[in-house]
Amino acid sequence: MAETREKFVEEALAQYEGPLIGYAMGIVHDVDRARDVVQDTFIRLYQQDRDKVGRGLKAWLYTVCRNRALDILRKEKRLVLVNDDELLSRKETATTPDQTADWDERIALVMTTLERIPDNQREVIRLKFQQELSYKEISEATGLAVGNVGFLLHTGLKRLRALLPKDLLENDLSK
Repeated sequence: MAETREKFVEEALAQYEGPLIGYAMGIVHDVDRARDVVQDTFIRLYQQDRDKVGRGLKAWLYTVCRNRALDILRKEKRLVLVNDDELLSRKETATTPDQTADWDERIALVMTTLERIPDNQREVIRLKFQQELSYKEISEATGLAVGNVGFLLHTGLKRLRALLPKDLLENDLSK
């Protein structure tokens, strides 16, 4: 039984550790604390009855990770800003330095602008686009109704578009 549990946790660790660290960093704004949160998440997975996790492993992991990260923030009673560029990862392609610099500036602008929208909208946008969770998985991770997730995404993206420079949006649509 323990061998099966260990294999289950090892497979989950291999698949979700990196994305969970990125998600936790978005909440705690520190890579070491994010790693601690993720380590705690996998310890809890090991201790959890596998049947209770069920087929919703991804949502369960994100829920536990989110709750643990928020617990740490509550305990510390402080928020620290992080350079969100560090959170973004993209496949390396053969691009010129100019293209890379332009891309980095665009991402930095979007991430800075993202900080200007309400926390709940920002969180669901990050879960959807950075962590690639479905509406249902976001709902399970945050405790929000699926309809509310959709509303927050729609409202947040609409607000984000309104705050971003028009030329940035026009350039992206033409590609």
